[in-house]
Amino acid sequence: MTPFKLEIITPDGIFFKGDTDNVIVRTTVGDKGILARHEPYAAALDTGKIRVKFNGEFHSAAISAGVINVGEDKTVILAQSCEWGKKPYGCRWGEEIDIERAERAKHEAERKLADVSISEKELAIAEFKLKRALNRIHITEK
Repeated sequence: MTPFKLEIITPDGIFFKGDTDNVIVRTTVGDKGILARHEPYAAALDTGKIRVKFNGEFHSAAISAGVINVGEDKTVILAQSCEWGKKPYGCRWGEEIDIERAERAKHEAERKLADVSISEKELAIAEFKLKRALNRIHITEK
């Protein structure tokens, strides 16, 4: 396969910057695979798994909401957060999921959701946090 440039950027900084042969993302309308010379494309990303192929292997990460922009020269993903399920050997970019932190976030979100007195805004935030925590836990189980 022909490699292409990929950048994944979060508010914390660069999560990944390098060549990839393939990237598979979860958009708000389904999964989308990107290869070299893909037509220009942009989409909103949902909380889910992203798979990046480099060094001959796919590596999975948990991503929380964002956008993807596929251009002529490179593909750029801007995400609220992104963490490797297991940090690829030799990869200098990004952090690995802290499973204990994800479990704590899951329990806290479930506790909030059980509280019948929370506002609609608090409910939406708790649902997002639960979805994000479950995604992070799921990625580490693979």
